[in-house]
Amino acid sequence: MSRTPAPSSLKGSRSIDRTRRTALTLATVVLGTLLLSACASTSSTSRTAPQTNLPPPTTTSSTSVSTAPATSTPATSSTTTTTTTTTPANLGPGASGPAVLALQQHLSSLGYWLGTPDGTFGNTTEQAVYALQKAAGITRDGIVGPVTEHALAEGVVPHPRSTSGNVIEVDLEDDLLMFVRDGQLLYTLNTSTGGGYTYTDDGVTAVADTPVGLFHVYRQVFGMVVDSLGQLWLPKFFDEGFAIHGDTDVPPYPVSHGCVRVSNEAIEWIWSSNLAPIGTSVWVY
Repeated sequence: MSRTPAPSSLKGSRSIDRTRRTALTLATVVLGTLLLSACASTSSTSRTAPQTNLPPPTTTSSTSVSTAPATSTPATSSTTTTTTTTTPANLGPGASGPAVLALQQHLSSLGYWLGTPDGTFGNTTEQAVYALQKAAGITRDGIVGPVTEHALAEGVVPHPRSTSGNVIEVDLEDDLLMFVRDGQLLYTLNTSTGGGYTYTDDGVTAVADTPVGLFHVYRQVFGMVVDSLGQLWLPKFFDEGFAIHGDTDVPPYPVSHGCVRVSNEAIEWIWSSNLAPIGTSVWVY
């Protein structure tokens, strides 16, 4: 069976359809290209935008480093403090000032009598230094140098033997006089006792020794007593002619004929303070 040819009008219609499809395809391609271009532009913009929003670089790290040296300033103040704490030069007779006053106050606090601290290194201060040096067993020169300063800082004091009552103890080994109450040391004085040498008085030869034992003050004279052996200021006799008395010469070693010498200032203080009334025990050992 043969096919019947299509009418000419139908052929024209098919040609028009092809043309439309071609135009539609081209339009679709162009639109797609435009859309891709727009997307690419949008994508590019969204990626680069955050870079413009980044905060600018800061110098926090460098700032902390540059300010760090400010924390080192306390070291300077520490060095300054160290340099101001210096040890004063050796102190001795004739010295004066705050260092001497501090020395006197420290000696007094330990019972080394020197009168009222006044900042002047006089005779009573020298006597107190002698006493400290004797108690410490160091050189007895009356000068406060490093060794004596150490003894002072350590609070060195003699150790009395009595345990009860008011007793004046005379330690011949260290040549110290102590006022003791019920075993407690109150005051310490430098003293110079019998020198151990031989002397002659009124044709009698004797040895300059201080008697040892337990005695009592049995007689006292408020004034100067002069005899063939010398002068005794404000003596307090404890055994025959032996007495605790004042003298202008009280070195840190034994030189007397047997009496117990203390400075004139010390014996006057003993009287004014009534530390050795009649009947007071005197223990010499």
